[in-house]
Amino acid sequence: MKKKLSIVAVIALAIIAFFAFDLQQWLTLEGLNAGQAQFETWLNEHPVLVSAAYFGLYVIVTALSLPGATIMTLAGGALFGLAWGLLLVSFASTLGATLAFLVARYLLKDAVQARFGERLSAINRGVEEEGGFYLFTLRLVPAFPFFLINLLMGLTPIKAWTFYWVSQVGMLAGTLVYVNAGTQLGQLESLSGILSPSLLISFTLLGLFPLVAKKVMTFIRSRRAVA
Repeated sequence: MKKKLSIVAVIALAIIAFFAFDLQQWLTLEGLNAGQAQFETWLNEHPVLVSAAYFGLYVIVTALSLPGATIMTLAGGALFGLAWGLLLVSFASTLGATLAFLVARYLLKDAVQARFGERLSAINRGVEEEGGFYLFTLRLVPAFPFFLINLLMGLTPIKAWTFYWVSQVGMLAGTLVYVNAGTQLGQLESLSGILSPSLLISFTLLGLFPLVAKKVMTFIRSRRAVA
């Protein structure tokens, strides 16, 4: 119990400090545009240090489910270019998501399952039956909030390693879109300029594909077994 309270206290202090020092102003499109020149100067002078600092900050933001992950993904493309930015963002976002997943599991799972076990039974059953495909589908569909998936999956029976690698693969396509948009940061006037409606529909269909494919394969195998 003391360990859980200590973790809660540290997380609460970090979130309070984030808003108390108005750090969210830097995690906006305007703040990113305004500071891009200075960041590029730092990067040219200390490339390894700036890359490491960016990676660490991204992990913290995602692990604490703070607002700004989208802006930081754009920053990855703006500062580091497509290839290096994609590599940093992909691993930082997955690591941060996994930490958020573990925190939710360690702090909340028992209490939530005890109180809302019946309501969560359908989700638990879906995870048990579909496994990684269930999470993979969610990761590919932009309509599901990134931070919410991290927290909710922590309340399910899915294994931490499965959560990590499926998230790493499942988020790659969306990460690529945002990092690539970040390389054209100066031309972006708002976040709505990143994903067009047609592209959103494409991602949704892409997300549904693995689940539909698995259902079809299961049906085919069952028919063969009967025959």
